[in-house]
Amino acid sequence: MKQTDIAIVGGGSAGLTAAIYAAREQIDAVVIDEFAGGQILQADIVDNYPALPGISGGELGEAFRSHAEEKGAEFLECAVAAIDKNRDHFELKLFDGMQESFLQAKSVIYAAGCQHRHLNIPGEERLTGHGVSYCASCDAAFYQDKTVAVIGGGDTALSEAWMLSRIAKTVYLIHRRDTFRAAADIVESVSHTKNIQMIMHTVPLEILGEQSVQAVRLQDKTTGEQRTVSVDGVFVAVGMLPDTNIISHLANIDENGYVIADETGITSCAGLFAAGDVRTKQFRQVVTAAADGANCVNSAECYLRNL
Repeated sequence: MKQTDIAIVGGGSAGLTAAIYAAREQIDAVVIDEFAGGQILQADIVDNYPALPGISGGELGEAFRSHAEEKGAEFLECAVAAIDKNRDHFELKLFDGMQESFLQAKSVIYAAGCQHRHLNIPGEERLTGHGVSYCASCDAAFYQDKTVAVIGGGDTALSEAWMLSRIAKTVYLIHRRDTFRAAADIVESVSHTKNIQMIMHTVPLEILGEQSVQAVRLQDKTTGEQRTVSVDGVFVAVGMLPDTNIISHLANIDENGYVIADETGITSCAGLFAAGDVRTKQFRQVVTAAADGANCVNSAECYLRNL
């Protein structure tokens, strides 16, 4: 069975940064992911990563990986099927699509990330990155004086609508219920923002456009009436799905499925550290994921020193 000091589960911004820092400290580590690069690969343009304005998501993801490779990081291109702890080490079951293998690690940095909940309507997947976005703080700047739709009714949806209202000409806030699930203060702020138009008890049926988003087709849940609203962008904010199933028996998970950990990455399970979007945090961005990766290596190094 192959052995390592740190098994880094996830090859996104957090996992690759962890690999860079581990290599710099000459700690034996391996990155495990089927497709290293993470969600950032889906972004058309990343305009908020320091010193690299306007870089494409693909270029930034490749730059992270290249840096890790240059430092000597090791990669295993496979899926992690299970993680268990046996006294002072972890055992990871891996699957490469053909056969199973096992890895023994003294510690684990879990950076598997999250998946955005999708609407699963026509046009959404095809136009993702071409007007369909899941992150206003990432993409709002591209909609100066334009018209956008935000779909959702929780804290994230209303916060993104308010953020976009400072940049866009008009923001349509589309929610399937008559009331919002967000905190009262943000509901009040959005309600008093003149260029936010609320469209309630309504669901999206289709996102329209050829090369980019041009409109969204909606249906009123009460009357069944359909209409088409012209927009330049659609921001989907209907929740996240953290990939924590395989560690839920090891570490404390909150009610939304996130690993409970602060900036140190330390979880309730000794030797298991959480980095990036998968951990409890307020702000999920490439730059915060990278910071998590660095912090987790620091925490893991302290843990390994005391074994």
